[in-house]
Amino acid sequence: MVVKQTNTEELRGHETVDEIRKGPKFRPVLHALTSNPGVEMMNYAEGKKDMITLGQGEGDSPTPDFICDATYQAMQDGLTTYGPTLGQWPLRETLSQYYKNIYELDIPERRIFVTSSGSTAMHLSLASLLDKGDEVVAITPIWKNLIGAIELTQAENVQVSLDFDKEQGWSLDLDKLFGAVTPKTKVILVVTPSNPTGWSATKEEMKAILDFARERNIWVLSDEVYGRIVYDSDHKNMRADSFLDVAQDDDLLLVVNSFSKSWAMTGWRLGWIVGPKIAEDKIRDVALYNNLCPPTFTQYGAIAALNEGEDFLKSQVDLWRSNRDILVDRFKSSGNVDMSYPQATFYGFFKVHGQDDCKLMTKRFIDEAGVLLAPGCAFGATAKGYIRMCFAVSERRLVEALDRMDVVLQNS
Repeated sequence: MVVKQTNTEELRGHETVDEIRKGPKFRPVLHALTSNPGVEMMNYAEGKKDMITLGQGEGDSPTPDFICDATYQAMQDGLTTYGPTLGQWPLRETLSQYYKNIYELDIPERRIFVTSSGSTAMHLSLASLLDKGDEVVAITPIWKNLIGAIELTQAENVQVSLDFDKEQGWSLDLDKLFGAVTPKTKVILVVTPSNPTGWSATKEEMKAILDFARERNIWVLSDEVYGRIVYDSDHKNMRADSFLDVAQDDDLLLVVNSFSKSWAMTGWRLGWIVGPKIAEDKIRDVALYNNLCPPTFTQYGAIAALNEGEDFLKSQVDLWRSNRDILVDRFKSSGNVDMSYPQATFYGFFKVHGQDDCKLMTKRFIDEAGVLLAPGCAFGATAKGYIRMCFAVSERRLVEALDRMDVVLQNS
C-alpha cells in the first residue's frame, strides 16, 4: 500500500504552515453566532453579593423525593449502562399513556422519542430538517437558545413578532406569519405557550398553521415545554392546547417537550419529541451520532414524574398563579410598567416607560436593586426594551425582589 504524504501548502493554496496555524481553528458559523445578552447579564452579575436571581427559567423547588427515589432505585438495580437511542421502552410506553390520560390522545410509542433534554430535542429536530440556505420562520419573542440552534444549522432565521396591545396583550397575526414564508422555508417554529410572553396559540390558529404548512409540504416545529403551566384551561386536565390536538398522524409536525419545568427537573436534562412515524428512523440516526442515548437511570425518575407527579405539578401551578397576581398588581400600581397578564408559563415580560435600552435597564436592576433579570433583546429583534422576570420562586423571595426593584422603577 502506498500512502501519499500531501504537503500542507497543497491543501490550502499558497498559505504557509505558520499562516495556517495562526488561522481560525473553528467552523466559521461559530464565529458568526449572535451574542446572548442573557448570558452577558449573568456574567455581569457574577460575584456580586446578595443577588436575587430571576433571570433563568427555573423554580426554586427541588426535584420531588418520589422522582429521586425511583432514579436511585434504578441505579441500585444496575440500570446504568447504555440504552436504546430513542429512550427506554418503559418510558416511551408511559409517555404514550400520559398523552391518553392528560391529552386524551392516542400517540403510539413509536412516535415518541426520548432525548437528553428539551434543548437536545430541538437540536435533533432542526438538524434533521435543515440545510445551509434553508429558512425557518419563527414566531418571536423566543428563547435565545432556539435562535442559536437555528444559526448552528446555517439556516436563515426569519422572525415574525407577536403584536402587543396594552389591553389585549400578545397576539399573532396569521397573515403576517404566512406572508413571511418563501420557497426556501422548510420549518415554521412556534413556541406555545410562549417563553417569554405567556401567549398561547389557540386551537384555531394551530389548525390554520397546519393547514397552511400541509399545503406547502413544510414542517411545523412546536415547542410545548410549558404546556402544563397554564392558569386557565378549557381542558379537564389543566393544559394548553397542543398542535397534536388538531394534527393528523402523518403531518409534518414535530412537538418538543421537556421534564424540566413541570416537575422541577431542570438539571436532569431529559425531554422528548413527538413526530410522525416517518421521523423515527431519521431522529434515531441523528441522535445516534449526537449522544448515543439518553441517560438510562434518569428515565425511571421520569416515569415516576409522569405517573405520580400531578399533585406536585398542581401545587407548583397554584403557587405560580398567586405569584403572577402579585407581580401584575405590583407593576400596575407602579404606574410606569407595561406588562400583559400572563395566561401561561412563569414569566413576566415587561417594559418600563421611557426605557428602551433593556440591557442598560437590566444592569440597573443588578447594580441598584441586586436583582438579576433577562433583557428582552435576548428574545429576538423586536423584543428590545422588554425585560423578562421569572416568578417561579417562593412568595417571600418574589416580594423581596419586587421591593428592591421599586427603588429603580421610582427613579426611571
